[in-house]
Amino acid sequence: QVQLVESGGGSVQAGGSLRLSCAASKSIFSFNVMGWYRQAPGNQRELVAAIINGGSTDYADSVKGRFTISRDNAKNTVYLQMNNLKPEDTNVYYCNFRQLRSYWGQGTQVTVSS
Repeated sequence: QVQLVESGGGSVQAGGSLRLSCAASKSIFSFNVMGWYRQAPGNQRELVAAIINGGSTDYADSVKGRFTISRDNAKNTVYLQMNNLKPEDTNVYYCNFRQLRSYWGQGTQVTVSS
């Protein structure tokens, strides 16, 4: 069983920055895709950013140029650097790691005030 522990959420004003972290309980080399999703109440969970094991990345159009996903293999951690945050970025953010099955973090709240 793989455990994913998220941290770094919080409340900021529009234009501010936050960095989310997702630490895995095993080496992240074994995962094919690692990503961040977000979900507002009543909405479907949507992909924000993903990093493929080969190193390529993918972003939702709404966050391109503002968010950056990265990994630290030595720390078994994936990060989401969020800059120039907007009120519409307010959501619960979840990390997701996939190999043969999919693993989810517990979620971390990000609140952006105008």
